[in-house]
Amino acid sequence: MSDNYTLKVTTDFSSAHTLRDYPGACSRMHGHNWKVEVEAEAIALDELGMAIDFKRIRQLTRDATDKLDHRYLNDISPFDEINPTAENLARYLYREIAKTLDDERVRVCAITLWETDHACVKYSDRQP
Repeated sequence: MSDNYTLKVTTDFSSAHTLRDYPGACSRMHGHNWKVEVEAEAIALDELGMAIDFKRIRQLTRDATDKLDHRYLNDISPFDEINPTAENLARYLYREIAKTLDDERVRVCAITLWETDHACVKYSDRQP
């Protein structure tokens, strides 16, 4: 059996969006103070005894969320074409962070995106 470490960092950003074709109030422009939880897993530690520096995960998350922060999401690719739902945002952040974080030892395993204090979505590319 191999080692498995799961690390988690949280950060946040603010943005506005409009849900296209939604049958309710969310079809009008509104905003959220999103909370992003990034989970990364590692199968081994480096020479310092770390899976990955929390600062690196946080910086890569910030790099991804800075593109969305204080913006109208419907104007930003890919949300100018796909609905900027919490589910689509979670998948987008997962893929953006994974592009630079994933390697042979460490990978993003899940993103949890909180739309409010009481509602979130967790995205992973793993099969249930």
